[in-house]
Amino acid sequence: MAERDKDNLVDELVDYDPLGSDPVLQAALARAQAQAWLPGLQQHARTVGSAAFAQWADQANRHPPQLQQWDARGRRIDQVEFHPAWHQLLAHYRAQQLIDMPFASAPAADALTDAPPHTTSGRWTAWAAGFYLHGQAEAGSLCPATMTTAAIPVLRKEPALWAQIARGICSAQHDASDAPVADKTALWVGMGMTEKQGGSDVRGNTTVAYPLDAAGGGRGAAYRLQGHKWFYSVPMADAHLVVARMASSAQDAHALQAPLACFWVPRWRPDGRRNSVLVQRLKDKVGNRSNASSEVLLDDAYGLLVGEEGRGIATIMEMATITRLCCVLGSSALLRQATVQALWSARHRQAFGAALIEQPLMQSVLADLALESEAALLLAMRLAQAFEDSSAPGQTTALAWQRLMTPAAKFWVCKRAIACSAEAMEVLGGNGYTESSALARIYREAPVNSIWEGSGNVMCLDVLKALQREPALRDALWQDLQRMAADDLPVQQALQRLQTQWQAMAQDAWAQQAQARQWVQQLVLVAQAGLMRMHAAPAHADAFVASRLGPQANLGVMGASPLAKAQISAILGASLQLQK
Repeated sequence: MAERDKDNLVDELVDYDPLGSDPVLQAALARAQAQAWLPGLQQHARTVGSAAFAQWADQANRHPPQLQQWDARGRRIDQVEFHPAWHQLLAHYRAQQLIDMPFASAPAADALTDAPPHTTSGRWTAWAAGFYLHGQAEAGSLCPATMTTAAIPVLRKEPALWAQIARGICSAQHDASDAPVADKTALWVGMGMTEKQGGSDVRGNTTVAYPLDAAGGGRGAAYRLQGHKWFYSVPMADAHLVVARMASSAQDAHALQAPLACFWVPRWRPDGRRNSVLVQRLKDKVGNRSNASSEVLLDDAYGLLVGEEGRGIATIMEMATITRLCCVLGSSALLRQATVQALWSARHRQAFGAALIEQPLMQSVLADLALESEAALLLAMRLAQAFEDSSAPGQTTALAWQRLMTPAAKFWVCKRAIACSAEAMEVLGGNGYTESSALARIYREAPVNSIWEGSGNVMCLDVLKALQREPALRDALWQDLQRMAADDLPVQQALQRLQTQWQAMAQDAWAQQAQARQWVQQLVLVAQAGLMRMHAAPAHADAFVASRLGPQANLGVMGASPLAKAQISAILGASLQLQK
């Protein structure tokens, strides 16, 4: 573990236990009755908190992937070369069996756990914890992990295809080879929705799919795809789920009224030839440097229809609902690690005659960061539990959290991670503002979760749409929030203001959209306040409610919140529980 040296320099925190030092995460696992998964998570945490894992993360981001379009003899290969550290990161994630954990009936026999075979409780929370722990150390590798996990419920509805790929999707081994699906021991899945003229508006897509059989297509049938994808995530994935328009002839090839469908597009065709997915370039991104994102041309690429004809958006949105949860978890992880590094540095660096963490103004900043991190994690874990509970019949409240609060949380938590990572970097000063700092990588990484799978505006509009279309879920959410706020007058009053504003907005379509960000922000804060009141220490809950919902609420600069000295001391004492 890093120590403060005689020159008053503080190394970044490594070789520590990010689970054992996080009481909020431990409590969330206990509430979800996920004890069976705990041994594996504890070992996972020790690995991702190690100096070796930190080095892999650094190397994978310092040496981003490189595209090789041609081999030495001029043959088109479109291979992406990665630093070996990238494969170390993916191999570790696979080994934890996190890919299919949310859908598994129990921890697998070769997983790092001694769980009994009948255990199912807490699997979504355990997965969320594993994802969250990994994301604190390296975030780019969570992109292929996210999409592969999110594709499982879509692919399991295709029995013939699932029978061929299930073992590879759920494998605990990483297979880095570029080979046909049948020759791989493990598979990664990507996604291809975004087009330059459409962006988040998938209905603007112009990629076209033609049935290969003259008699027509149908579910599971083969198609040839033509088009251009502006963001094709993880081009070296073994297959992608791609949205395209179904056309029967060239005449309606580009008709925007043609129905959209979802297709399984493998990297290799069944006959052993490379599929015609031509990588035009890799995106030179602000962050997410370890992970490859590409722009591709689909030149009569082979694909299989997944889901029903004309229901491409509904099919891909089943996947996107989970990826949005992953955005919330990923941003919560970045927020936590930024806070941890700031706390660690402040504990061990001297300034103005005392440790930084003893300076009242710095204490206010750090306590605000810690509150934001705790509330983000509580919300993310509540959503994970809702995903698990919603699989049972009659779980209206769980469905309400899943469908209404997931996009709301993505909007707010992902944006807070951006602001808080910058604030944490400032705690370290110039040392944080260098490429050798983990905080620099966190800062550059943070915006992607707010952009990917729908920008902030799209998330707010999705919340409004769901509230309008599903009144039963809206009522269930109101009732649950009222239950959570039963013993807290400020939260009750904030909830009442929310409901009153919603009723007014419902009468004015322009105001409903114009005020959507402010309204969704308040919705998330009320939910977080309720969760803090239920699960956090009283001092933490009191501080959150006062600083986020009270008359002196400040949601701008960290450290400008009205926190009492006793509250700050309690928050800082509990936020990072290390032995030294």
